[in-house]
Amino acid sequence: MKIELPCGKETVTLDLPDTVQLLQTHTTNPVTNKRQAVEQVLAHPIGTPPLADLAKGRKNCCIVISDVTRPVPNTLILPPILKTLEENGMARENITILIATGMHRPNLGNELEGMVGKEIMENYRIVNHYCQKQEELREIARIEGAPIEVNTHYLDADLKILTGLIEPHFYAGFSGSRKSILPGISSFETMKFMHSYKVIDQLHEANCRLENNIFHQYAMEVTELAGVDFILNVVINKERELAGVFAGHYEEAHKAGCEMVIAHAVENIEKKVDLVITSAGGYPLDATFYQVSKCLISAYDILTEGGTIVVLCGCEEGLGSEEFCTIMRSNPTPTDFQVQHSDPENFVIDQWCAQNIYQALEHAGKIYIYSPGLSLDDVSRFSGIKIEDCQTTIDELLKDHTNVAVIPEGPYVVGKIKQ
Repeated sequence: MKIELPCGKETVTLDLPDTVQLLQTHTTNPVTNKRQAVEQVLAHPIGTPPLADLAKGRKNCCIVISDVTRPVPNTLILPPILKTLEENGMARENITILIATGMHRPNLGNELEGMVGKEIMENYRIVNHYCQKQEELREIARIEGAPIEVNTHYLDADLKILTGLIEPHFYAGFSGSRKSILPGISSFETMKFMHSYKVIDQLHEANCRLENNIFHQYAMEVTELAGVDFILNVVINKERELAGVFAGHYEEAHKAGCEMVIAHAVENIEKKVDLVITSAGGYPLDATFYQVSKCLISAYDILTEGGTIVVLCGCEEGLGSEEFCTIMRSNPTPTDFQVQHSDPENFVIDQWCAQNIYQALEHAGKIYIYSPGLSLDDVSRFSGIKIEDCQTTIDELLKDHTNVAVIPEGPYVVGKIKQ
């Protein structure tokens, strides 16, 4: 069979035997009347009164939205929310839209206009979260001695609304709901704990799993303390079309959306495989190697110990941030990384994705990397194997690998071993 895998802005076609297991997302039809679907869930939410009822008598409101790195259709979901608030007595000047940047840069200018539309950008108060702007952060708890600090624009609001996208997440199980608060609008000190070596090291096969998931448990604990009145989360299909809208209680509505994601993204297989051929998702997701950690963890979860991974990733912007580059260039082996970064005193931004990559390296016998954007030197420094011809490499590997899976949409498909 011929399989196309995205790599940067191109696709690579591989000729594979029919015995190879093809893992892919299931067809999910788009919502036909999108605006009506949003209005419907605002009026008939899961586990809470309608948003119109919640808005009555409230002094002010904070609506948390995802930053530019998440393909949330804000221009679709924000207007009905804002209209509902204003029709029920909320003055426009008392509404704040807070961008959950986490530790990312702020979204401004044309980028912001592309996210929310010109009308909303020009007529509503929009604030970026800055994780190190201490005057806009307040401690609400401590977990294992770590300060849990959340943005005060949100904490001080009389009506608190979270919006976002539900998709598989290799730490939290699923994105959406509570992740808008932690890490979305939490402090750098809080994220140092939540993304610490210790926490990440406890997460195994966490993708699409909420039970016995320490990251999810911590996030829920913080969300309950910070408070949430209403959420509106969406699910999109692989064409990035709106496939589902879920609103209401931060746990009940979120779980309903997670069920849809499971039906869309989870593939069950009989047993672990000894070779995974995967893609980092194509541009823009694979613009840097930093993001490749997502598909490597998905591959790791279904790979036998000592198995082999072949990953295709464009990486036209190279490895990633300066901090991430330093980590990957100065730690040749998983042991080197562990020695350096298991110490909380040595915490640096982006180490958590590096930790996932080193976990995959430690578990797999070899990781072959096809990447036009990465140099041989960069790949060799962290013990990857750079290849120039995918088909030739895979043909050789198929000679001594008999249980093989290919995942063209690497980060978006979650393989689970049947119980």
